[in-house]
Amino acid sequence: MTEKDDIRERILEAARERFLHYGYGKTTMAEIARDCDMSPGNLYRFFQGKLDLAEEIASRATVETMEELAKAIRAPGKSATQAMRDYLFGKLRMTYTNLEKDPKIIELAHTVSAERPTFSTDMLERERSIMMEIIANGRELGEFATNDVNFTAEMIQSATMKFSYPQLWSRLTLDNLERELSGVFDLVLGGLCPDRTLFVGGERPQTDEDNVQKTG
Repeated sequence: MTEKDDIRERILEAARERFLHYGYGKTTMAEIARDCDMSPGNLYRFFQGKLDLAEEIASRATVETMEELAKAIRAPGKSATQAMRDYLFGKLRMTYTNLEKDPKIIELAHTVSAERPTFSTDMLERERSIMMEIIANGRELGEFATNDVNFTAEMIQSATMKFSYPQLWSRLTLDNLERELSGVFDLVLGGLCPDRTLFVGGERPQTDEDNVQKTG
């Protein structure tokens, strides 16, 4: 890491502490500069404004979450059904916990999304790429029936948007959110697997027809 990179990291860390403690609106560039023992003019050499700092902090947090979830879904031997469940529920639990721990992140997220529309678009595309990977794998394994992986991923993302950043949409408890997500997940699977019902592990449960075949 170069000296310039090191200074940028110190600025970002100072800004993050300020935003999470006082909130985005109550933080000034002068205060961040003072925390870094530099002049405001010097701070502007590294970041053009407070919004640029907020966007970088929010982007890094989202990327870290997505990378952690991606590792989980790629575990050897995991079915696509289980991977999708782990991804959706994992994202809900991680974001819910983070927002409860640092509630001022909500203000930060609202501000960045409103002022930088491309930020939200880029983050949604990143999230959707993981869902596309799961669906494509499920189609190859014969678990999912879909001819358009991109469209299917987009629709599932739309259907589960509430559970990505839950406190932005409601004040439900995590238990209630998981109950709702479980119902949505069952409906999603019904659309992906119209001719069968999958267990979480990706195995089809025994039906009366199967039992008749066995006894016959």
